[in-house]
Amino acid sequence: MKLFYGWVIVGAGIVVTCVGFGAMLSLSIFLQPMTEAMGWSRAGISTAATLNWLCMGIGTFLWGALSDRYGTRAVVLCGGVLLGLGLGTASQAATLGQFQLLFGVLVGVATGSLYVPMTATTTRWFTAHRSLAVALVSAGLSLGSSVMGPFARWMISAYDWRTAMLVLGEISLLVIVPASLLVREPAAARAGAGATTVGEEGQEFTVGQALRTPQFAAIALAYFACCAAHSGPIFHMVTHAIDHGIPVMAAATVLSVAGLASLSGKIVCGLVADRVGAKRTLLVGLAIQAVSVSLYVFTRDLVSFYGLALMFGFAYGGVMPLYAILVREYFGARIMGKAFGAVAFVSTLGMSLGPWAGGWLYDAIGSYFWLYMGSFGIGLGAVAIAFTFRPPRQMPVALPVPSAAS
Repeated sequence: MKLFYGWVIVGAGIVVTCVGFGAMLSLSIFLQPMTEAMGWSRAGISTAATLNWLCMGIGTFLWGALSDRYGTRAVVLCGGVLLGLGLGTASQAATLGQFQLLFGVLVGVATGSLYVPMTATTTRWFTAHRSLAVALVSAGLSLGSSVMGPFARWMISAYDWRTAMLVLGEISLLVIVPASLLVREPAAARAGAGATTVGEEGQEFTVGQALRTPQFAAIALAYFACCAAHSGPIFHMVTHAIDHGIPVMAAATVLSVAGLASLSGKIVCGLVADRVGAKRTLLVGLAIQAVSVSLYVFTRDLVSFYGLALMFGFAYGGVMPLYAILVREYFGARIMGKAFGAVAFVSTLGMSLGPWAGGWLYDAIGSYFWLYMGSFGIGLGAVAIAFTFRPPRQMPVALPVPSAAS
């Protein structure tokens, strides 16, 4: 039996998102050792993560537009090279400002070339099992946290933070660049390059029209609130555990447990969404996420950190791929890169808030309590916004382009 090439695209997507996002998100592992080695504040280092998400958001929209125009292969290839360069140069930074610029800006822009273009391409390859396929690509993000985090911690313990970050840059080059060569667009997408996207109302959407719809605003705002709710708890998870006396290697494995739970959440929620719909699945996942964030104020020992990591990871992982499904259902395949890129850009503004806010609050009051309480409130807001989603009508996503012969 011949393998459907869409699953090769899924495999490539898992690999590039695992390595790329795993390298970027590993900054939470570097936070404590860099503070000790360089004397930089938690807020200062966390600002690099804030810049990551801001620059990734801008890059996501631009990379998504470029992928629609020139293809995802070229975009991922360029992003992989830029990511390796950013990590390598950041590892040699002499000042906090240099580190914030190199890691925050270069790595952030580079990472924006991976998830959104690969997700957009995946949605074009699949009709059946689309939610599952997108969930598997998104699972690379969770796998990255589970694999790259402990690896970075081991490298830091064996050598130092500079060597560990340099090695992450080399791995990014050696893995993402070859994987990008496997990426290609489906024949139907190439043939329908001039097709018009048809949305839930049956009307023909341009990108500008799609961005002005209430559906786009609702999805983008829910994604923003969702990411603002979980970004701080994820980034400060390891240092929060260390602050409560958890050994550093064990604290790193807490992030790995959350990543593995996130991986399972993506797969399970992808399967459920194929059956009951993305909106219903999203509502349940957002509610679980909000509750789990509030429980962090009660965690004290390793067992409770592991247990909450399972619950929290499953929730935030499960909801993430559903936004791409909703964008695809509302706005179709042809402008998927631009439309989802725009939604993802708004979400990265939310992701940028948590790391900085958590570091600032800790430096100011010596506690993460108000980080978790604020995240809980924002998480409830995400649930409320998701309730406003109207179900899209099942409409054709593209109109055939008349041939010259006809």
